[in-house]
Amino acid sequence: MSTSDKAENTADKIKGKVKETVGKAVGNERLEAEGKTDQAKGDLKQAGEHVKDAFKH
Repeated sequence: MSTSDKAENTADKIKGKVKETVGKAVGNERLEAEGKTDQAKGDLKQAGEHVKDAFKH
């Protein structure tokens, strides 16, 4: 996994956590759900990168 991919995936997860936290704080369920989705997207991308790395070796 390249460093830029790893950073992007981590950024998605952090962005999602911030959205989720803000959504909870202000009672915005849509923003909270978007945050959870962003976190899941980051996790899935990271898992995909791990699979690609496994096949390279």
